[in-house]
Amino acid sequence: MPDRHVTRSGDDYAEALSQLLPQGQAWPRDEGSTLMKVVRGLSQIWGVVEASASKLLEVESDPRITLDLLPDWERNWGLPDPCYKELLTIGDRQKALVQRMTIEGAQSREFFISVASYIGYTITIHEYRPFMVGVDRCGDNRVYGDGSLPMYSETFVLGEIPVDNPRGVPVALGELSEWPNFGLGPDANRHYWTVHVDQARLTWFRCGGGGGQTGVDPHLRIGLATDLECLLNRWKPAHTQIIFDYSGLTNGGSMAGTP
Repeated sequence: MPDRHVTRSGDDYAEALSQLLPQGQAWPRDEGSTLMKVVRGLSQIWGVVEASASKLLEVESDPRITLDLLPDWERNWGLPDPCYKELLTIGDRQKALVQRMTIEGAQSREFFISVASYIGYTITIHEYRPFMVGVDRCGDNRVYGDGSLPMYSETFVLGEIPVDNPRGVPVALGELSEWPNFGLGPDANRHYWTVHVDQARLTWFRCGGGGGQTGVDPHLRIGLATDLECLLNRWKPAHTQIIFDYSGLTNGGSMAGTP
């Protein structure tokens, strides 16, 4: 269960303070009396203090929605990240903070795709390998999709590897696959992989907590993928090289909110 606490208002403190005053005609408790007006006025500051304390418990202690303490959270977690060259909204900064706190790391396709999705990009990944005698053949060794999703290679060596299209997505019915290898070349070919960026990062202005700032953020910001390239290059296996492909870029992406 969430933590439960009582938030007292300034009027609550005024009522408690009035009970501590001496008794007698010189100490009237009437609402309209000068004494009670003074008591109520002096007590409001304690209501403000308690409301601020409650906000610390309810809002600022949660990195997903923190506002006032966001700079302190970022400082303690080594943010802002140098990978983020573009201006970030409050919502983007909150997401970067949560990512920094929760990320565990991995080297699978799913990990890198999820990282990209979290910061607003849709990507696919294509990996390469060198020509293999006894498995590959000379000439055009691409295949057409047979309708099975995913479609797997028929060779006994690569039978567990899905056949992808040039975007790194399982090949569809009648669709021509990607070249299964890089042709004749060095073994180092297996250390390259392509990240296909399918959508631009669009940050729409939003109102409310975690949204935009009036006079600071525009209605729409079309972000470059410098942050994506920086993060993936930071977390990629050290012996590999990433090729970023923007040839299929569309403007259908949506990042920090919808218009």
